[in-house]
Amino acid sequence: MARSSVRGEGARPRVPQAGELGWDDSMYEEGGESVRTADDVGTRTDGDGTGPQGQGPHGGDDDGRHGTTGRPRRRRRILRWSAMVLSVLILGTAGAGYLYYQHLNNNLKHDDLNIGDAKDRAAKTKPNAAGQTPLNILLIGSDARNSTENQKLGGARDTFDTPARADVQMLLHLSADRTSMSVVSMPRDTLLQIPKCTDPKTGKSYAASTSLTMTNDSLGRGGPGCTVATWEKLTDIHIDHFIMVDFAGVVSMADAIGGVPVCVDANIYSHTSTGHGSGLKLEKGTTSVKGKQALQWLRTRYGFEDGSDIGRTKAQHQYMNSMVRQLRENATLSNPGKLRGLAETATSALTVDQDLGSVTKLYDLSKELKKVPTKRITMTTMPWVYSSDGNRVLPKPTDADKVWRLLREDIALDGKDKKKAKERTSSDPAAADDKIAVQVQNGTRTSTLAPVPGRASAVSELLVGAGFTQAKADPTTSTSEDATVIRYPSADLEGDALRLAKALGMSTHAVEKSADVSGVTLVVGADWRDGTTYKAPEDDDSAPESAKLDKGSDTKACMHVNPDYTWS
Repeated sequence: MARSSVRGEGARPRVPQAGELGWDDSMYEEGGESVRTADDVGTRTDGDGTGPQGQGPHGGDDDGRHGTTGRPRRRRRILRWSAMVLSVLILGTAGAGYLYYQHLNNNLKHDDLNIGDAKDRAAKTKPNAAGQTPLNILLIGSDARNSTENQKLGGARDTFDTPARADVQMLLHLSADRTSMSVVSMPRDTLLQIPKCTDPKTGKSYAASTSLTMTNDSLGRGGPGCTVATWEKLTDIHIDHFIMVDFAGVVSMADAIGGVPVCVDANIYSHTSTGHGSGLKLEKGTTSVKGKQALQWLRTRYGFEDGSDIGRTKAQHQYMNSMVRQLRENATLSNPGKLRGLAETATSALTVDQDLGSVTKLYDLSKELKKVPTKRITMTTMPWVYSSDGNRVLPKPTDADKVWRLLREDIALDGKDKKKAKERTSSDPAAADDKIAVQVQNGTRTSTLAPVPGRASAVSELLVGAGFTQAKADPTTSTSEDATVIRYPSADLEGDALRLAKALGMSTHAVEKSADVSGVTLVVGADWRDGTTYKAPEDDDSAPESAKLDKGSDTKACMHVNPDYTWS
């Protein structure tokens, strides 16, 4: 597949200005005042061959007359040096700098964003009233064993060069105003219906799964674009970009960063008598993991919590939160050699969508992500329930839908957003009421109460009397829904579904896209077992209790070790 062009035909990259090189200003604070100021750009001398004003020839303070110690000034010199080196070395306009920039671009691997059918795709996210648009990025960890290095790291010789699986999947939602970030993991053994996908390289078409299939299989159906398609069909959230990394990439990234601190509440050895387990062996407390040990941490299931994928996703959250803090706080990244190494490693380790396929665009994305304070970074695992055999998980009804709804409406999972005025609209205008075909189903059954006989017929008659003359009861279906809901199958019926909700006084939160219906469908839930008027519940924009939240600012997070996997 052709590489993406570099900022247009023959264009050269813009030289970054001072203050744009990706550092967090708070990294260089001392005594509550930032030591990184506009005056730090360039080197000022007193004209006598000495260093900056008030310093001797070696750059240290002569006598402290300026009320500072030598340390902040050394940091200023590091920043100046880094800015100059990076400008020439990585993004400079000189010939060598430009060639290196192209080299980094060529390191990146590209793939198509979404290879599913158009009918399964989510509509693009609309800007808010201020013209700001949120970003949704799917992070994928591949278990590809398509190289000797990946096979060695991943083990399992019998799976060498077989289709890769998406063993780590996280949807990162960056708010439109860049004040918060919410990340939702999906366990790799979640059972879903994977949509039809077509491999853009070979033209091979993979039919939609006819039964529930583990979500990590999506990657082997044409690439990461099928994993994106699977998420969009499930959540109805438009995904703007994906970033994928394999085993070897995780190891090299951890090394380039200099290690990521993680914590366990007891000695752990992830190894079973039959040879299963990641091999992770750590002492109780905090350890900075890098290289193969970092990969072991991210892959550990035997040893954490209850030994399931749920514990693994929690460990991945701790790693990611710690890595973000490390990147923001680790002053060694002001070293140009370190930064160059990180640039080489990151671009070589990543596969991205075509629209994200250049160093400039990745850099711009990193600046957007850096705007979010760590205290507003929240991670969780998709609310789930066990499958009927107890070996896999399913999205938890209602709770998982609520998490997707919060992300669709750009509401932070941490509950700290200011109340937003929400008015959901559709690009597809509604038909006249008497032209909207509505199927009414009886969903009034509960765990303790039988369905109300004839309830679908009674509500359909109410709708006919209100002008929805094509409303009909579905006598063959009796379902169980806690709350009344309106479902529609495709974008061209969204306007009709919203019109029905307005006529009934229902919240737009109760209108959802679903592949399980063939037209606009009103499911009368247990909250409307009688009466002629629906009383909508108050909107609740808090994350469901089943979504256990991990905070980006929690420096004391520690994984619980299963007692069967401890050592002394």
